[in-house]
Amino acid sequence: MKQVTISTPFITLIVLDYGAIIQKLLVKDKNGESVNVVVGFNSPEKYLEDNKFLGACIGRYAGRISNGKFELERETYDLHQKDGVHLHGGKKGFGLKYWTIEEVHQGRQPFVKLSYHSKHLEEGYPGNLKVYVTYKLINNHLHIIHEASTDLTTVINLTNHSYFRLDGTSQIDDYNLQLNCSRMVETYANLLPTGALIPVNGTSFDFLNEKKIGSTRLDTPFVIDSKSKVAGKVSSDKTAISMEVSTNQPALVCYTPPEFPAICFETQNYPDAPNHKNFPSSRLRPGEIYKNESKFVFDLL
Repeated sequence: MKQVTISTPFITLIVLDYGAIIQKLLVKDKNGESVNVVVGFNSPEKYLEDNKFLGACIGRYAGRISNGKFELERETYDLHQKDGVHLHGGKKGFGLKYWTIEEVHQGRQPFVKLSYHSKHLEEGYPGNLKVYVTYKLINNHLHIIHEASTDLTTVINLTNHSYFRLDGTSQIDDYNLQLNCSRMVETYANLLPTGALIPVNGTSFDFLNEKKIGSTRLDTPFVIDSKSKVAGKVSSDKTAISMEVSTNQPALVCYTPPEFPAICFETQNYPDAPNHKNFPSSRLRPGEIYKNESKFVFDLL
């Protein structure tokens, strides 16, 4: 397993070739002390046993797909499923693969670029897919750029699955959360979309105005307001660290795991888009380039 470290005066990032995983992301708190703001393992080998997708690149399709299949150009493609739900690319998605480190740059705007070749019908998905993920640091910004091309029409939805923990407390109830998302994707009990988009107004998922997370627990696909340049922001009063998220994607899936205190910000397309014609298209055709460009900006309150 290979490990790459890049740094600016404000941020240090440690990336693994396994799963293109963000192992550590160190930022400075109000006292100038470095804080690792992502949940992870000190020993890289422990990721081989991880089932939480800590810091990993998720693909071919982040999120859930219903009935373990989708139809594309009159062909039906069967996927791995559990109780009718296909999750995060299947039994062995991109987060469980070894990637190739293509390039490492240690200049003023350091970056590491990794690649993975997903073969035709890997996990049931059509097309030979060439995928790149670039992690780039610009001052106090982390840019994550996912790109892909295919030789056969396919579906794709890539994201990073880092769990953010901005301080060492045992819960996230006191985190401040603000989301520029006036709607969310309605889901059934099994978290598959119904196909409807519903307002957050009047629900516990209304974070249009900043408030404490409190007892609200999330596994929720939010629709980013189209006129907003920023998807959302989270901060900790204890460390005074804040993180602002922006993306070219239509959705922000926020997830607070029950096992440990943290919150995911998964910038992506809607879950189950291949099976809902009213959702943004997840199709990628030959000659096209898929691009998910997201920015995580760290600052102090």
